[in-house]
Amino acid sequence: MNIRKDDMVQVITGNDKGKVAKVLRVMREKNKAYVEGIALVYRHTKPNRQNQQGGRISKERAVDLSNLALYCPKCSKGTRVGRRFAANGQKERFCKHCESSLGTMGPAKPAHAGK
Repeated sequence: MNIRKDDMVQVITGNDKGKVAKVLRVMREKNKAYVEGIALVYRHTKPNRQNQQGGRISKERAVDLSNLALYCPKCSKGTRVGRRFAANGQKERFCKHCESSLGTMGPAKPAHAGK
């Protein structure tokens, strides 16, 4: 899975197409993610002790991961992602267009150092 919590992603389909936002939570078993300010839904609430006013409360709805692309700051667009080992033996994600690093994944593995 290429998308993780706190990644910047670009929405590639739907009403919010083209928007760039931060991932709040990823549900791996359902293949969905909650993205900040994307796919907003409204809940109408009656006044109660916690919410004296009542009214409409907006929150994010889960978005399928196939509708998101990891955002490359160098390319300034959503991009496909590859994985490779860096010089120190640590696995990293990289942009398929400009081949810039998009962050590391896990600890360094000595068997892959220097390759």
